[in-house]
Amino acid sequence: MANKIDHPGVYVPPPLFFVAAFIAAIYLQRYFPLSWGFFGSTASNIVGVPVMVVGVLFLLPALYRFAQTKNTLITIRPANALQTTGVYAITRNPMYVSLLLLYLGLSFIIGNWWNILLAPLLILAVQGYIIKREERYLERRFGQAFLDYRSRVRRWI
Repeated sequence: MANKIDHPGVYVPPPLFFVAAFIAAIYLQRYFPLSWGFFGSTASNIVGVPVMVVGVLFLLPALYRFAQTKNTLITIRPANALQTTGVYAITRNPMYVSLLLLYLGLSFIIGNWWNILLAPLLILAVQGYIIKREERYLERRFGQAFLDYRSRVRRWI
């Protein structure tokens, strides 16, 4: 197919992974409650709020860079530009870092251990289904420029 548009091939919007894990944790807590101290305390709220603030501090500049370069957030569309500066010089995936921090911060605030227990599975799912596909695509699309970027900037933090 000569007219086929190349894209990462991520057909499920990435934020849905975080929402699905969060909802699953709520249901798990409802039917298999876990409650060990820390959650529900002032300390868990004190931890949760700054974690969420840091998440927003990763998200807003990442979205701004995408808007500046007229790049798309829709993962079934081709990328217009390789993001390598600003927050993208700290992590190759600031939007996923931000979603994870927002997920964890909110988990501390609402006090659900299941959210914390599901977080590693969530990370594996995001990395396996989304990030790896996006990276293969970026290598096809941007070649050596992406390989150079990948060699100097970590995937997460």
